[in-house]
Amino acid sequence: MPNSLPVIVGFGGYSAAGRSSSHQAFRRMILESLPADEQLETVVSLACLMGQVIKEGKDVEKGQDVEEQKAYRDQQGTELSAAEVDQQFRQQVLDGTLIRKIEAFDPANIPGHKKISLTDEPDETVQFRMLKRDLPKVLPEGWQVQDLEDGNVEVTASGSSQYLVESPYELIAKAAGQLPSGFNPADHYNSRFHPRSLQMALIGASDAVHSIGIPWDKVAASVSPDEVGVYSSSVLSQMTEEGFGGLLQARLRGGRTTAKQVPLGLNSMPADFINAYILGSVGHTEAITGACASFLYVLQAAVRDIRSGRRRVAILGNAEAAVTPEVSEGFANMSALGSDENLCKLDGSETPDWRRASRPFGHNCGFTLSEATQYIVLMDDALAIELGADIHGAVPEVFINADGVKKSISAPGVGNYISFSKAVAAAITVVGEESVKKHSFVHAHGSSTPANRTTESYLIEQVACAFDIYDWPVTATKSYVGHSLSTASGDQLVSALGTFKYQMIPGIKTITEVAPDVSQERLRFALQDVDVSANKMDVAFINSKGFGGNNATAVLLSPEKVEEMLAVRYADGFNAYLAQREITRAAAAEYATRADAAQLDVIYRFGEPLIDEAGVTISAKGVHIPGFARDVIFDLENPWQDMQQTAAVAEEQTDQLCVPG
Repeated sequence: MPNSLPVIVGFGGYSAAGRSSSHQAFRRMILESLPADEQLETVVSLACLMGQVIKEGKDVEKGQDVEEQKAYRDQQGTELSAAEVDQQFRQQVLDGTLIRKIEAFDPANIPGHKKISLTDEPDETVQFRMLKRDLPKVLPEGWQVQDLEDGNVEVTASGSSQYLVESPYELIAKAAGQLPSGFNPADHYNSRFHPRSLQMALIGASDAVHSIGIPWDKVAASVSPDEVGVYSSSVLSQMTEEGFGGLLQARLRGGRTTAKQVPLGLNSMPADFINAYILGSVGHTEAITGACASFLYVLQAAVRDIRSGRRRVAILGNAEAAVTPEVSEGFANMSALGSDENLCKLDGSETPDWRRASRPFGHNCGFTLSEATQYIVLMDDALAIELGADIHGAVPEVFINADGVKKSISAPGVGNYISFSKAVAAAITVVGEESVKKHSFVHAHGSSTPANRTTESYLIEQVACAFDIYDWPVTATKSYVGHSLSTASGDQLVSALGTFKYQMIPGIKTITEVAPDVSQERLRFALQDVDVSANKMDVAFINSKGFGGNNATAVLLSPEKVEEMLAVRYADGFNAYLAQREITRAAAAEYATRADAAQLDVIYRFGEPLIDEAGVTISAKGVHIPGFARDVIFDLENPWQDMQQTAAVAEEQTDQLCVPG
């Protein structure tokens, strides 16, 4: 229905802090502020995810395959208690999560090549031997080849000859936000040479779908096929070997391209994989990118469609696996990354503190690259009430604005002033001035660059002045998980959901003080976790800034505030909804228990029967698709009917004027 409220009924994904559903990753961020039993639960679940223990606390050695793990477990014949797991593996869990030194490859020894010239004198020659089968099909200019008896050839090269020789190099920034150590998405389903970011899209979206607590078949059967939408992308495409990374490198490395690298490299593939392999959806699909604000771009598209009534269910998010040598070097050459050298200068140390590489609003020197996948499931409020969905929050508005004329494409600009102030104004309209002024907080972009700390804090301060807000809490998730590019504001949003659940705002713990050039007259940058249970948060503002002038700000409402609103709209049936919600919560809790034991149940529908196109029937009123509970119904109402009526009247009047006599 028009003016539907887009409510969050599921969320999931993975970042350097762990799994998003059931707030595992959020609990890792605020671990030291949790009660002892919740700390224990968090450590044990992460130990399972990281392969330190298997299923119900059974002791295994990290790095073994599944069969070796089972054999080791049977040999031991003992079952570790949660307390024993915590005692044995807590430090490994802490060390193997959040920002840390790059583990996927050796950042101090990256394979590379250097171009060399053996001679510049045209009369000089160079001789060498090589296998005949390795000769290039087209000989370089100036090569003379003589066959030898042993299958080799002798090459005489004259003139200037250039060659590539192996020459490893070192990344200047060796810290990154990576998925927890030992957790490999490809181990949880038949990955079939998928690029890492597409693996992450599947596991992230699966986590979100499972977290709903309502079987997807039931959700899909409750709406028309075209009332489901998937909104997803990866801003840098798939840059690992199986995607565009391998495509662009193949010939230069002496290899060849594959048939899969082009299609799997496309930045729309996360949406396509979710449609084809998770949902089996024939509904709307949309892949939008807005640099580092991409998550809010796909969120705005989903919110727009649900509010208009075009869509009733939306799965949206991003997956980005950008921790590669090439991407890191590219950002480093922009002076955007926090280098090891500059981290040492900040600390007066000879050893970089990789754990504290990302320092939003403190003395900092650049952002920290990371990988993550984050997805949420939206429904219109009527469907959520009908199905008894558990509501974790709502997104009434997302605003996006450009910067206008720019000197530098990467520099911040004025667009964020518009998006942020419109978000605050909209929130006041929806929930009232008191909720915004006294019960809201800001999830800042907080990239950890010197330019960001001054410009973003200044604009938030100006918005606070305009709306008469004081002591506005500001936090920055990138201090924990780094900058995951397209997924970054997804990291922020799921963290904000954690604040609503635990009434704790994560502190910016990687800094020892707020930098003196940060505006903070009306803002509060806490360096430790802040308990807000006595002043519960109703609203979070998710702010994001992207290269090129991609500014976006979302309004996120707490589940308590949403419940208040829906209790008014659905007064007659609200108690029945609450009873049905308990069933949903129980089902979601069962999934959370399995997921905490690393039984992720990744949905991968490859090989299932395809839709029989011969069974599709089309009428003047709609389309029937085999396997779907409902048909696609055409909208036969003309939204411009009034314009046609006006035109008909005008035409009739004109005809009357033209009648003779």
